[in-house]
Amino acid sequence: MRIFIYLALLINFAAAPAYAQFQRPQALELSCVHLYPIQMKYLEKHVNFSKLNPNLENRTVEQFIKRLDGSKLYLLDKDVKDLTKLMGKVFDNTKGKDCSALDKANEMFIKRVEERVAYAKKFLGPKFKYDPKAQIQRDPQDRPRPKSMAEANKFHENYMQYQVASYLATDMKLEEAKQQIVRNYERALKRVQEFKKEDLLASYLDSFARALDPHSSYLSDDALQDFEIQMRLSLEGIGATLSSQDGFTVIEQLIPGGAAAGSGKLKNKDRIIAVGQGKDGAFTNVIEMELRDVVKLIRGPKGSEVRLKILRKSTKDPQRFEVTLVRDKIKLEDDAAAITYMDREVNGQKVKVGLLNLPSFYADNRKNGPSASTDMKKLLADAVKNKADAIVLDLSQNGGGSLRDAVDIAGLFFGTGNVVKQSQRVTSELEQVNYETLRDTDATVDWAGPLVVLISRVSASASEIVSGTLQDYKRAVVVGGDHTFGKGTVQSVEYLPPGLGAIKTTVGMFFTAGGESTQHRGVNSDLALPSTYSVDEVGEKTLDYSLPPKKIQEFLSPAAYVSEGKGAWLPLSKDVIKRLKDKSAARVATADGFKKIREDIEKNKKRGKMIIVGDLVKDQEANKDPSKKKKDPEAEGEEDETANLSREERKKKYLERADVLEAVNVAADLAVELKSPTIKVGVKGTSPQEAKAQSVDN
Repeated sequence: MRIFIYLALLINFAAAPAYAQFQRPQALELSCVHLYPIQMKYLEKHVNFSKLNPNLENRTVEQFIKRLDGSKLYLLDKDVKDLTKLMGKVFDNTKGKDCSALDKANEMFIKRVEERVAYAKKFLGPKFKYDPKAQIQRDPQDRPRPKSMAEANKFHENYMQYQVASYLATDMKLEEAKQQIVRNYERALKRVQEFKKEDLLASYLDSFARALDPHSSYLSDDALQDFEIQMRLSLEGIGATLSSQDGFTVIEQLIPGGAAAGSGKLKNKDRIIAVGQGKDGAFTNVIEMELRDVVKLIRGPKGSEVRLKILRKSTKDPQRFEVTLVRDKIKLEDDAAAITYMDREVNGQKVKVGLLNLPSFYADNRKNGPSASTDMKKLLADAVKNKADAIVLDLSQNGGGSLRDAVDIAGLFFGTGNVVKQSQRVTSELEQVNYETLRDTDATVDWAGPLVVLISRVSASASEIVSGTLQDYKRAVVVGGDHTFGKGTVQSVEYLPPGLGAIKTTVGMFFTAGGESTQHRGVNSDLALPSTYSVDEVGEKTLDYSLPPKKIQEFLSPAAYVSEGKGAWLPLSKDVIKRLKDKSAARVATADGFKKIREDIEKNKKRGKMIIVGDLVKDQEANKDPSKKKKDPEAEGEEDETANLSREERKKKYLERADVLEAVNVAADLAVELKSPTIKVGVKGTSPQEAKAQSVDN
């Protein structure tokens, strides 16, 4: 299972004050001289830290070592102790523009990787024997670092047995599997040997940021560009999703409307082996090149040409050919809000439910740029026009985004009123904290009908503001995983001078209108559904140095409640939610989709932390369908089940998800509940306190 979680909560893009040493007209290259002033820049606004101290230094060193070898594959326990001592004065060193400790740490790491490559070649030599009974504890959090080279060798022997089993499970021959594993080790060594000094410094700065808290980070120039693309939902390029596999840059998906798809010449699984600029620019070989560097070569301004050399593996001989593409602006439509209408029948009544999927709170601050709130407003107008009876707002895969858009989106469902308070430092003294209230000022209720919000443990940040506030106002039924991720902190992104990227700093904590911070606890579901995400390993509380939760006095607004006329809506009662829960539980108990989820949960519980490598092959054999002809997943015209699906196929799979289907069912039930003659709209002028206590059944 792959989980993509985007946790940045954007507040503003502010230009950083210039440092004396930064004042150069051209783009700068990150160097040791920049580290100390950038570290101090974080401390100007961070919610918890205003000064450098020994505790923060220890945490920075710990994070840096994790970035070097978080998987515990290379460094010995003694190495970690040596590195900790070596970097013990790293704050003083960076202040003095001395980064030699970072260089020595990187040299030590390279040496250990070299040793692993040499041992892999020796172990996988002619005398190698596959051992299906070998066991491995894959999760690095559950195993200590090796205390000796002998322990390290023993772990890697089991680790390589595990890798062999993984390849054998795909019908690969033993000798080919051994060669593939050696290439993997060699590729890892090549990556660390080619690690640039600028990358090493960026890694240190990000380690410093993450020592402050899990969501502060350093954005290098490359990372900043990706961040902006995510927020704007557009980029200029060829329109293809790329991955790195076995040293090749592989086309994973052609984006509809992009130049790559429009050419009619490219397919999923094609390998890009060289890139040329313009009509006659020289080709650059990109085999074994870092993916981010390949992407740099392929991206470019709209209207410019790029030439690709392609290698396609076919059922016969590999094909090589060239393709010339004209770069264009690509809209990342899969990440934009979208609505689908689904029909249900409840107690003989036909119900139309609008399923509104919002994958992120995107915002482009440029003129006429897309924003989640603008798109949501249009889609809700469409729902009204199409006479939908209820809405499901799906935030189950939404990791956050623009704070302003979160406030505006929450306000689409009630009158005017407070949505969220944000804490922030007002002086260098941490004890003095100011709370800024963000409110919806648009009195229009864009959707006054029944509302269900679908969440999961992946829902984070801005998603928690919207779901938590709508729950506080009793405006929506929250359905899905047991609770959301639990990210209740606010980040600001501040640009550094050109070439140095940007810093993302946690500047405060947010509180929904009921006065609760979502930090750690998240937003609890009114109707919890079985979910494979509902494990302790997914959530804010599992992250290093996450901030503790807090609570303040509630700040619900009377003007949010609209009790009569256009835009009137009903605060939900416990009785209504109880009836919805009972009906949902009966469906979930027998639904095939949830049966499969419960089976997966039980399998994960029984599997435990140790893996017997032979079980990988056994599982593969048990899942084989003898009626299906064996295929080469990379052969022309033939793709395996893991290949990216088309937009239509992805939508189809999305609409088959058990939690999505049940959220639609709950929304249909809610629509019928609120049409019941026993339910009345609240009295004009109802206060928030009265509305909270009022049952809509009386």
